[in-house]
Amino acid sequence: MGPSAMRVANLNARTAALGYAVEDLGNVAVEQAESSPEGDPHAKYLEQIAATCNRLAVLVGKTLARGSLPLVLGGDHSVAVGTVSGISQFFREQNQKAGLIWLDAHADMNTPESSPSGNVHGMPLACIAGMGPAELVDLFGYHPKVAPQNIAIVGLRDVDQMEKPHVRGSGVRAFTMRDIDERGLRAVMQDAIALASDGTAGFHISLDMDFVDPAHAPGVGTPVRGGVTYREAHLAMEMICDSRRMLSMEVVEVNPVIDEVNRTADLAVELVMSGLGKRIL
Repeated sequence: MGPSAMRVANLNARTAALGYAVEDLGNVAVEQAESSPEGDPHAKYLEQIAATCNRLAVLVGKTLARGSLPLVLGGDHSVAVGTVSGISQFFREQNQKAGLIWLDAHADMNTPESSPSGNVHGMPLACIAGMGPAELVDLFGYHPKVAPQNIAIVGLRDVDQMEKPHVRGSGVRAFTMRDIDERGLRAVMQDAIALASDGTAGFHISLDMDFVDPAHAPGVGTPVRGGVTYREAHLAMEMICDSRRMLSMEVVEVNPVIDEVNRTADLAVELVMSGLGKRIL
């Protein structure tokens, strides 16, 4: 329901108002969890998620091949495996690499062995960096999809105990909320953009709406207090736009069931607008 909520918040019209030619390709086919077997309790619905991510990856690759900028709407964060695989494969065919900026309260670097819940949406960054179930790690037959040294997590504040060694040992750079508190968001984003741009064609932005404090974005799957403010979130997206290095974007974890009058979806659209060039003046 998250993508529908963002469409209801006039995403297409607001994007077009910035001067973009918008083509809405509709929803990627996803099997309903309620009518599917859960499968391995350590990686629930893995088969269905892998199939969906493969369909999404192909679609993202075709979008890039047409010279368009893919904007993917979630849904839970497991879709990132599909989005990033499509981007990675496209640039790999041109002997180039892509970087990744992961705006999120969570590292999403669990594996089936470490996950306390077995939910795959807690594993996508691990899969992108080359750790986890082969069904996701080896989409298109190679891994990692993004070199860990070109991945930055920004806004981290909730990491599972068994997940912490994965983050520390992966080579991924994690900027926690303490980093933002001590250094300010501007300095942190400058570092994240530089890291994701180093030796790459540009970077993908994966925006989990729980990056923002739940006071401003209550309608997310796993809210965690102490996130970035409304203005900090906009500054992050404005700096991303100013860098002129963004290759693609996704916005995930909008959950209208627990939202308040669709304001999380509306904020998600606002942040997309800032990422695509909307300015105060």
